Amino acid sequence: MGSKLDEIIAFTKRRGFIYPSSEIYGGLAGVYDFGPYGTLLAQNIKALWQKHMVQLNEEIVALDSAIFMSPKVWGASGHVAGFSDPLMECKSCHTRVRADHILEELGEQADEKMSDEEINALLEKHKGEIKCPKCGGKDFTPARSFNLLVQSNLGNFSGEWQKEPTYLRAETAQGIYINFKNVVDTTRVKVPFGIAQIGKAFRNEISPRQFIFRKREFEQMEMQYFMRPDEEEKYYELWKERRMNFYKSLGFKEENLRFKDHENLVFYAKAATDIEYNFPELGFKELEGIHSRGGYDLTQHMKASQKDIRYTDPKTGEKYIPHVVETSVGLDRFFLAVISEFYDEDEVEGEKRKVLRLPYDLAPIKVAVFPLLKNKEELVSKAREVFDTLKQKFMAEFDDSGNIGKRYRRQDEIGTPYCVTIDFDTLEDGTVTLRDRDTTKQKRVKIEDLEKEISGML
Repeated sequence: MGSKLDEIIAFTKRRGFIYPSSEIYGGLAGVYDFGPYGTLLAQNIKALWQKHMVQLNEEIVALDSAIFMSPKVWGASGHVAGFSDPLMECKSCHTRVRADHILEELGEQADEKMSDEEINALLEKHKGEIKCPKCGGKDFTPARSFNLLVQSNLGNFSGEWQKEPTYLRAETAQGIYINFKNVVDTTRVKVPFGIAQIGKAFRNEISPRQFIFRKREFEQMEMQYFMRPDEEEKYYELWKERRMNFYKSLGFKEENLRFKDHENLVFYAKAATDIEYNFPELGFKELEGIHSRGGYDLTQHMKASQKDIRYTDPKTGEKYIPHVVETSVGLDRFFLAVISEFYDEDEVEGEKRKVLRLPYDLAPIKVAVFPLLKNKEELVSKAREVFDTLKQKFMAEFDDSGNIGKRYRRQDEIGTPYCVTIDFDTLEDGTVTLRDRDTTKQKRVKIEDLEKEISGML
């Protein structure tokens, strides 16, 4: 019997949510593809985040900055000099592993501010205990820092592009900071306000692992909230509360969520905490970060660009660099948390079933339409008519494969909230059977009332 995580990995492949990338060529470590249902679920997650950030907060605006930016951006932000992980290599099979992950498994804390010498001193304490995850060998090279920026030769055809590379962005936040002045100048925003962005980021992870929890290509949903320096603590506490309440409002169990304050802060940070989720087999791990970043980022870009990007108070004329509170969640971790939280097993009429109890807003398919029998043209024709009407309003699916019980189970497992069955009574009185995923209860509904009924159940 496999673990819950193994079961989730198998489920996401079997039902078309997640595929290993380049699988027919043996795959590519740390890279995954969303399948048909996974694509819809991911889109719904992003739409819900965008709604809660931008639509429901009139002082927050949206942005979509480019993946490629001037290399100077990453120099100013500190990524070129300091964005690295400690790497060591097995001398037997040459497998590379992250030293901080190894130390974490041994109960040691290795934070990002530690030097290679400090990391290696901790490793020396556990010499003989550390085994290669691939071959079991115990002899490793010393740990050394390895920069995570992914280099590119974009616009450089000299053949020596490694000397002056451009980079695929390592995070979306820098695109927000370098557009801060543009947003202020071209919109009516006034401090305090936020800029929210969803976008791809890339990191040359040494040892991607734990399914989609840690990937080399991933998507971030980040919001930078700008305020007067003296209000930073207030908004930090406010956004901690808001973001935790967001997950609870979706139906996440309170016991699976917690705050974990950072013990070792980067030099410019005022405070930082993670909302952790209790992932299967992994335990409590970071789901979303809330960071009180001070004025560091805008100050760095103002110095490096030599452009005045200070904010001018419209009432007093005072000029200052706003401070920032950041909220940042990875789409993939959110996706994994959603599957972990809502994938369930229960019993219906003495038979076990797998069911994905997704909140309605996140469900890939909102309603499935069945003809009772696929070999009765009059039922199929009527079912098609109902389906063609419903798909104008809802993401719907037509399903006539297998008996009704199998169709219900299939739709339950992909999280479809409602199923509509067209039977012989439909041809007589214009009513259909509407079934609820979670309760499995059924009721007769007139075809003309279907849209209203489904919408009214939301």
